[in-house]
Amino acid sequence: MNTLLLFSNILTEMPVNLAILAITVIVSLQAFQKPEIYSRLIFNPAVIAHNKDWYRFFSSGLIHADGMHLGLNMFVLYQFGGQVEQVFSGVFGNIWGHVLYLLLYVSALAASSFYSFEKHKDNYDYNALGASGAVSAVLFAFVLFAPTSTLLLFLVIPTPAIVAALGYLAYSHYMSKNGNDNIGHDAHFWGAVWGVVFTLVFDFAWTGGAISYNFYYQLANWF
Repeated sequence: MNTLLLFSNILTEMPVNLAILAITVIVSLQAFQKPEIYSRLIFNPAVIAHNKDWYRFFSSGLIHADGMHLGLNMFVLYQFGGQVEQVFSGVFGNIWGHVLYLLLYVSALAASSFYSFEKHKDNYDYNALGASGAVSAVLFAFVLFAPTSTLLLFLVIPTPAIVAALGYLAYSHYMSKNGNDNIGHDAHFWGAVWGVVFTLVFDFAWTGGAISYNFYYQLANWF
């Protein structure tokens, strides 16, 4: 009975995050078995520009390179996405909180890829996939709520969230300019930026800056 109650509470508090997780896992697992799914859903700027396949800005977030890629993104999304959805519900109201969380995630898929689209729209050899840009947006929204909380960097090193966030931005920017590891650092960087911008825009429009005040209050009392 306690287990059922706990599961019911989780579904009530973060239904959107769980739905995103479930859909992403199902589609990704299907793509592992049917490679042709990749060609239909993957982010290819040149194909998008030529064929007007704008849906690829969003569909590419449903597929992943392998199980580790999928597992890492979904682990981070589960760990932080549910908390962001709950905070949104508390700040913006129950229904609107869930709606805005969905809008944050979906819009981040496109926002995090727009720079890469402009950069590679004439390059048919460039492809990208995965939910990393949207997950970065969710993670950085969480940092706005709890900047002094402790994150485990590389799952091992305890690091204040704000320090980890700034380091992540610096690393993503550097690797975007100098890296050659086939990882979408541009999407990570712009997804993170979008998570902050999206949250602050609705924060000031809806509450007059309650989240921002809480952010500065926590930092002021941290030092």
